[in-house]
Amino acid sequence: MSRVFRTLNIVILAASTIMLIGLQIKPFGWIPLGLGLLTLLFCHRQFAKDLLLIYISVAILGLTPITTDISLPHMTLMGLELSLAVLIPYLVSRYIYKDYLVRFKFHHGRSWYKLEVAYIGLIVAISYLLLPFYLKNTLSYLNWTAEPGAGNIIRFFIGTNALGIWDELFFVSIVLGILRRYLNFHLANLAQAVLFTSFLYELGFRGWGPVMIYLFALLQGFVFKKTESLFYVITIHLSLDLILFLALLNAHHPDWIPIFLTSHV
Repeated sequence: MSRVFRTLNIVILAASTIMLIGLQIKPFGWIPLGLGLLTLLFCHRQFAKDLLLIYISVAILGLTPITTDISLPHMTLMGLELSLAVLIPYLVSRYIYKDYLVRFKFHHGRSWYKLEVAYIGLIVAISYLLLPFYLKNTLSYLNWTAEPGAGNIIRFFIGTNALGIWDELFFVSIVLGILRRYLNFHLANLAQAVLFTSFLYELGFRGWGPVMIYLFALLQGFVFKKTESLFYVITIHLSLDLILFLALLNAHHPDWIPIFLTSHV
């Protein structure tokens, strides 16, 4: 019976994340989150303790104004709340549970293989061809603002890259790290990718964007399993985010950076 409630709990967690964060169905999105917390009472104690960490973070995200607004007050508030969603599971795991389940493995202790370097190049090439087309084809670029002015552009660049780092710290390191204790890797990766996609959907990836994001999230989880290096998966993400940043500028201001072959396809 405990295993049934454990499986049910993870399904409810994913559903509540989609409703509360991805679709922003409030206040009804809080209902499945509450049901998920209730089912933890019927689960194994250790599982309940660990999943509670993810639930706390999802609740914080549910209270966070997740938008692409790059005004300084909004970036400060959103950054603070996103930081709490990462810090609370880490601090509880380290200092209260004292099991070090939540930890950040930044380096695997070796140089990157040539194949790993080539993979980053492949991601950049695919992003270069795909992202400008996607942004224009779905009009998703309109969900971001790219106003002229050095201050606006700098904040836009910082915001784009900071979110990329946060995605890997939370979804790949914390969420996947916790779920891997109780599910085989592939199921855990499928589940973390749902949470990953829900968050980025709310940030403005519309149309067929969620399919693209979901596949990327799965790949990031798989790469992290193989390398055990957050630094590597963050580098991959930031390489993609650089192309996204340039493609968004190009979409809003075609004369600024006319370097994309697929922006008018």
